[in-house]
Amino acid sequence: MFGIGIDVSKATLDVVVHGEQFRQFSNDKRGFVRLIRWLKTWPIKQVVLEASGGYERAALDVLHAAGLPMVRINPARARRFAQGTGRAAKTDRLDATVLAQMAHLLPLTRYVPPAPWQQRLAEFAQCRRHLVQMRVSEMQRLRRLVDPDLIAMKQRHIAQLSDDLKQLDKAIAEQLEGQPGWKNIGTLKGVGPILISTLACELPELGSLGSKAIASLVGLAPMNRESGTWQGQRRISGGRAVVREALYMAALTAIRYEPGLRAFYAGLKAKGKASKVALVAVMRKMLVILNARKRDAEVALGCP
Repeated sequence: MFGIGIDVSKATLDVVVHGEQFRQFSNDKRGFVRLIRWLKTWPIKQVVLEASGGYERAALDVLHAAGLPMVRINPARARRFAQGTGRAAKTDRLDATVLAQMAHLLPLTRYVPPAPWQQRLAEFAQCRRHLVQMRVSEMQRLRRLVDPDLIAMKQRHIAQLSDDLKQLDKAIAEQLEGQPGWKNIGTLKGVGPILISTLACELPELGSLGSKAIASLVGLAPMNRESGTWQGQRRISGGRAVVREALYMAALTAIRYEPGLRAFYAGLKAKGKASKVALVAVMRKMLVILNARKRDAEVALGCP
């Protein structure tokens, strides 16, 4: 059984069969047909590619539909694996070689295509993040302006971005309203449609894993740093940054308005914990609560 690695760019797919061959295909329908035909001549363990800003989506879905065991990983994980195996150089072919080695050696979580509503929600959520970034940038530029006409222009643009965000927030809430397994889990202060939509798109494993596993997947599980008699400070690392960002914003609200989490945060601060450490603990607690609620919601709906 062979591990397959695919390095994805806008135009091409660089494909390596672990320990055997390298080939390049176009990242389009014609290339997919040729790639599938070639891959099916090999006994395949799994096919690994990186998330590449959306360039990988079409290939991922087509190859999965063809019955190939697909895995999509975070690029940071591939970089850490490459560093751990002494591969400092970086080319498309070498990247594909690293992914093929990962496919050969590691047990990885198989790709499950999102439901149509999740795909739509993911586009809404991604667009919202971009609009928020644009509005922040425009507000920063506005502060530096002196000319009245330019100030008025920026203010109109910021107002338009704010209106667009309101429309997106409404669309996100409506999309979640039709999903009973998700809409009823967010009764904590700070947990609204934006966080729930992020979890639905970026953390579909919510409700199917234990507390420690879900925290580790998001990157909220503290990692020990020890060597001999030396003990370093425990830190979080890796995981799904988009989910952490959404939980961070939710936690800022929760420590002010959710009584239980406010008391939890205050207790950690009273024990001498740094504000950031205490806030991360609140994020982790919120995630564990939401994970349990999602699990219970699925049980109530009769989901396997």
